[in-house]
Amino acid sequence: MTLAYIRPDKNFDAAGEQLQHINSYAISNNLTIDDEFIDYTSQNKLLHERINVTDYFQSKSKSTLIIYDVWVLSTNVQDLVQMFSCLLKHEFSVHFIKQSVIMTRQSNVMLVLGLIDQFRQILENESKRVIGRPKGSKSNSKFDKHIGEILTHIKENKSVSEIARTLGVSRSSLKDYIESRELKQVAFGSLLPKAPLDAEEQVINTITCPNQK
Repeated sequence: MTLAYIRPDKNFDAAGEQLQHINSYAISNNLTIDDEFIDYTSQNKLLHERINVTDYFQSKSKSTLIIYDVWVLSTNVQDLVQMFSCLLKHEFSVHFIKQSVIMTRQSNVMLVLGLIDQFRQILENESKRVIGRPKGSKSNSKFDKHIGEILTHIKENKSVSEIARTLGVSRSSLKDYIESRELKQVAFGSLLPKAPLDAEEQVINTITCPNQK
């Protein structure tokens, strides 16, 4: 089973942006998403308080999990370590789109540590400045819940007018949404850049040690 897990955060990326990348990644890699979980639980809640999330993952053992970035799982480093441990214990294959890497039980331990340390550095850097929505970041849209259906219609070469009539929405608003989210590129798998051959090595090389010279 292939799962998409989306968790929007005001300091990172909205649900629509994550869905955009996940759909493009799935199409590019010939993956069919069987279930989609959009988690609106506050990022301030720790893992032991996110019972709906832990129950969900425990019920989906041995699945393929697609997420946009490491922070989606947790914005707390200790929680992230526990999340990684539990996902691997339940034999998940986790695809991190932004890093272009896949984490499994068989992964190099340095890859797992690299992903954690990379995120630690991001949190440290963010703590040194005022955190705000990244430049160019898009907010959630009323069309986000229809994104899978919209992509299907685009792949069937239906016009914006046809899709708008099917959804019962404004053609102009839908056209703006499709263009702003680059959904035509997403639908045909051309949005994401080609993954580097040394993606794992690039993650490992981001690890920093105290007093490193």
